[in-house]
Amino acid sequence: MARLIRTEKEVEGRVEEVWLVVDEDALEQWPAGPRSIVGHPKARQDGYARARGEARFTADIQLPGMLHAAVLRSPYPHARAKRIDVAPVLAAPGVRGAIGPGECPELSAECAYEGAPVAAVCADSFLEARDALALIDVEWEQLEPVLDADEAVARGLLLEEPRRRGRGDYDRGLAEADVVVEATYRTQTVLHNSMETHQSVCRWEGDTLEVYTSTQYVWGVREEVARTLGLPQDKVRVVCEFMGGGFGSKNNAGEYTYIAAELAKRTGRPVRCALTRREEHIAGGNRNSTIQRLVVGARSDGTLTVLGAEYVNAVGASGWISMTEGPMLMLYECPNLRTTTYGAALNLPPTLPFRAPGFVEGTFGLECLLDELAAKLGIDPLELRRRNHADNDPFGDRPYSGKNLIECYRRAEPHWERRHEVRARSTDTVKRGVGMASQVWFGGGGPPSYAWIRVGSDARATVVTAMQDVGTGTKTTMAMVAAEELGIPVEHVTVALGDSLRGPYATLSAGSSTTPSIAPAVRAAAADAKRQIVDMAKQRYGEDVEEFDLAELLGLLGNSQILGTGSRGPNPAGMTVLTFGVQVAEVAVDVETGEVTVDRIAAIHDVGRVINPLGASSQVEGGIIQGIGHTLSEQRLIDPATGAILTRSLDAYKLPTIGDVPEIVTELIDVPDPQLTSLGSKGIGEPPIIPVAAAIANAIRDATDADIRSLPITRAEMLRALAEAKEKTRGAAAAAEAPLAGAVPRTRGFPARPSAPGTPNA
Repeated sequence: MARLIRTEKEVEGRVEEVWLVVDEDALEQWPAGPRSIVGHPKARQDGYARARGEARFTADIQLPGMLHAAVLRSPYPHARAKRIDVAPVLAAPGVRGAIGPGECPELSAECAYEGAPVAAVCADSFLEARDALALIDVEWEQLEPVLDADEAVARGLLLEEPRRRGRGDYDRGLAEADVVVEATYRTQTVLHNSMETHQSVCRWEGDTLEVYTSTQYVWGVREEVARTLGLPQDKVRVVCEFMGGGFGSKNNAGEYTYIAAELAKRTGRPVRCALTRREEHIAGGNRNSTIQRLVVGARSDGTLTVLGAEYVNAVGASGWISMTEGPMLMLYECPNLRTTTYGAALNLPPTLPFRAPGFVEGTFGLECLLDELAAKLGIDPLELRRRNHADNDPFGDRPYSGKNLIECYRRAEPHWERRHEVRARSTDTVKRGVGMASQVWFGGGGPPSYAWIRVGSDARATVVTAMQDVGTGTKTTMAMVAAEELGIPVEHVTVALGDSLRGPYATLSAGSSTTPSIAPAVRAAAADAKRQIVDMAKQRYGEDVEEFDLAELLGLLGNSQILGTGSRGPNPAGMTVLTFGVQVAEVAVDVETGEVTVDRIAAIHDVGRVINPLGASSQVEGGIIQGIGHTLSEQRLIDPATGAILTRSLDAYKLPTIGDVPEIVTELIDVPDPQLTSLGSKGIGEPPIIPVAAAIANAIRDATDADIRSLPITRAEMLRALAEAKEKTRGAAAAAEAPLAGAVPRTRGFPARPSAPGTPNA
């Protein structure tokens, strides 16, 4: 029965209370372990279509009479178009339309970053549109840019008020600590670089706007475009058949959609607006850089007494302030904690969500800090984490719906024990080590999401839901769930998705929420259809029927069909739903050149029931490879004097290649969350990238005694850290010898107490 409830909805750490209409989830969970179909590896249903080039991405859409748009963007990080006239371009060859500031949402004469959209032109070809941009008459006024995050915080240039979180008594926690460690960590700005660039094709069919777009949220784009353009939502149709990646950067409509829609309206023809690869690097979004000033205190037995942090997120001209503090707040049991997070407003391109935003950065700082603490205490890093395991959610003392992090640690032990053998293979020039890091993230999903299932006389089924498959294999996952519930081969299930006109609402593909949000609705729809089939069998064969020939029974339908409907129920009330894991990395460091090679990463993750082990392992491998790029090579560079973006192409921006991919060992706990939906499944999209950087950095420390506190770990950064470690060793040796030389002995005792974080330069 449907009911109206008030519940919490969480996406990537942003929690809001909403009213929802949901159905009771009356289905019992399947028993743990593989079923007939679910739990067994299954190749993607659309794999051949993708490999053969048959899959139609937004970049493949070709509509009759389609025009192509190009965008005039600010060449300066902070500027104003004092005067602009687009009329001269209308006489250029092939040009059909042009718009300027104020004539379309997102086009503005006030430019807060290099690449900000100012005007747009559409023409018969993209080259003609691009060439016509030079004819736009514009007079620029350059303004002083703010490029330094600490400076922005000091000047009060923030996108919102500082976010302050805490529990317990911070000062008391410091006083109770036997050892206190302070450190500052920095992470860089990295770019999404999806294979398919941001783009939309827009066409007006009467008063209805059709948007073919590369998006992670079909329904979100529909709602946003309708609201922005003042249209009824039913007058906006959004289609995304296939998508070439997004990693969080394609949750919204984007300027390209509004530009295409406005030019299509003016010309009466379909218009494509697609970012070029170079535009992706200046206007496609990014993971913001961070400065993390951290403090940890512990008793001599390793029990944490205090955690403190000041986080400065260099957000840029706009964007939301990600939960960089999330891992510190959520991962360990610690009675006294205080964090402050600033979102610095800078004249740099806007931040967009990027695969576990905030948690990748925050885990790097926290987990490296924990290893530095372990070294000072002389405690094994894995044991230190076990001793500070949180049995309940540290905030509010709520129980977890399901948590198997201790089991992750247990399964990590054989990989952790390899460190002795790995270190033994070190040489004078190549040092080897092993490091580890824990992971916490969301991934429980939530309502609402809906699905329909149609079963015909041929005993085949079609799942219909207007979700999107962003390349993760979601379509295959839904087919497996439906086939399992109906008791038919997975090959007999087709999944229709990606069109807001031809399916019910489904949630976005972000926050590791797709499978845990939509798969329960699919199972519910399949169960509804199954009940109807059983009722039909009883009418045909008698009330006591237990087994029957499905094909024979359904063959009676003729042109009739069985339609099943299902929805996703609420999350368990009063419980915290999270994912957990641990990764163990093995590295080799050439101490002469600074080259770091990652040889092996073992990933052990607790994400509830695993529906498709093959697809889940693929997600783990992709996240780890992406994490290696973030750790060792990727970095958006700017000119510190002007703010100009220097890394504008893939030859300048160093993504990992197959030669950088290590041996990857994946172990999934595969225990259903007993409180979460009829499936007990959580998301696997983001957890694998979260601990990668910290595990690699800790492995480097294990190999070389060098503290890594800044990403990426380039050769220059590695050599700097090695020199610093060598100097620290010399200083320690000199201090130890000082009494023998007649120097005054050092007073032994606690380290100097750090001040609490809270100011930019604490």
